[in-house]
Amino acid sequence: MRYFIFDVDGTLIDTEKMYMLPLHKALLENGYNFSYEDVVKLFGITSMDTVRSLGVKNPVDIRDKWFAKIKDYTQYAHVYDGIEAVVKKLHADPNVKTAIATSKVEAEFHRDVTKFGLDQYFDAFVFSNEIKNGKPAPDMILKGIEKLDADPSATIYIGDTKFDLQAAHAAKVKFALAGWRTKKSADFAKADYDLTTPADLLTIK
Repeated sequence: MRYFIFDVDGTLIDTEKMYMLPLHKALLENGYNFSYEDVVKLFGITSMDTVRSLGVKNPVDIRDKWFAKIKDYTQYAHVYDGIEAVVKKLHADPNVKTAIATSKVEAEFHRDVTKFGLDQYFDAFVFSNEIKNGKPAPDMILKGIEKLDADPSATIYIGDTKFDLQAAHAAKVKFALAGWRTKKSADFAKADYDLTTPADLLTIK
């Protein structure tokens, strides 16, 4: 593979608790008695798609209350072990190009991700505010292919949710499951690669 496109949340950075705990709290405080397990199933799609999928009556208000709480949970976020070394090595290879395609809007990315310093290892970025349809639609991966001027047959998308898998295959590219967060299950039976550690990416040809 020559083109590596990465999801962020649950793939490069462990942000599940940073995002889903405050969402769960905002829902409970506003009379929506979802369990944490109900909420975390939606991890990995855009914030508005998340609150709309929950069927709340006032999605923008809930989204805003959720976002106001995130600052109190940032201590939970961290880069997965081994990620920085791998993306640094990929980026240094003159025959490889790397991109991020994330469900975050650009402002969320800069608020929550750039502080970790990983952005220096990527050639292109796709944010959800740039595309019409979020995952599982292929839009953001197709935009990443466009920005990298990539050959889809030599492109792989690395992610951790079934939405990532569906988006990758809809874009006609290979999918690698970030097994350092998500263990393979029936939802990922069609994954092209089942990675155990980030270093496994360096073995993909």
